[in-house]
Amino acid sequence: MTVRTEAAAPIDEIAGLHELAGRYDAILCDVWGVLIDGRKHFPRAADGLKRFRAQGGRVVLITNASRPDAEVRRQLLGLGLPEDAFDDLVSAGELACREIVARKGLACYHLGPPRDDGLFEEAGRRLGAPVKKVGPEEADYVVCTGLLAEREEIPQDYDARLAALKARGLVMLCANPDIVVAIGDDIVYCAGALAERYAAMGGEVLMFGKPYAPIYDAARARLAALPGGPVEDARIVAIGDGAFTDLAGAGRAGLDCVFVTDGVHVDELRPNGASVDYEALERLAAKAGARPVALAREVFW
Repeated sequence: MTVRTEAAAPIDEIAGLHELAGRYDAILCDVWGVLIDGRKHFPRAADGLKRFRAQGGRVVLITNASRPDAEVRRQLLGLGLPEDAFDDLVSAGELACREIVARKGLACYHLGPPRDDGLFEEAGRRLGAPVKKVGPEEADYVVCTGLLAEREEIPQDYDARLAALKARGLVMLCANPDIVVAIGDDIVYCAGALAERYAAMGGEVLMFGKPYAPIYDAARARLAALPGGPVEDARIVAIGDGAFTDLAGAGRAGLDCVFVTDGVHVDELRPNGASVDYEALERLAAKAGARPVALAREVFW
């Protein structure tokens, strides 16, 4: 199918990753919504990446998960994702962990659920001593990993807490820039939603992950470390379902993007369950500041 608009060139919907095998040498693939839904992995997507690699391509997973790389890897393998579906991965949590380590000796306030404590445990291992975690009144900076009760709360519930942090002039490290994410059939808010409100209050925020440059630089470095060495940007394609993370991030990084329509924006892009609403697509692209080179309902070979 081809999506057409009067103002822009058509965007083709690919019939599978096999169409990309000759055009690109490497894929930077989103994780949540493309490879997993938090409860299971998607076998067709895993098979597609495996086949791309079998054709000589390289795959680096690029995720806004607020956990360090090793923990994300364990989670993915635990959900059944085959090890041979990717070469390496880089997470927003890994970059946040490095920043925590760089702030050795300072005390942090963790704004997020206890399940994200692995971020601080890993930083402590790298430091050789536990990270000093304190309350908001004693903290030197904030690490935001999400809402404490993501299924019951909304970002506005945190306005008073964020205002108190802003009054103290604390820098916030946002370990996951995602605004929302799908968990099964549920849509829940992420750390990015809190960071967005904090920034709107005038608070200083350091973002780790998509759509910001550091995670793309890290992904390029991971590709360069693989057999075959560096890959030219023109031979790299990003795949993801988030307009304001994957699509915007690829555009800012100067990379092509295949946009997965049956992800977080599916209700907007496919309101009737079948054809793409191309006017909605163009609105999303305009807000993201980038247009995809191709569309895909899902990732498969």
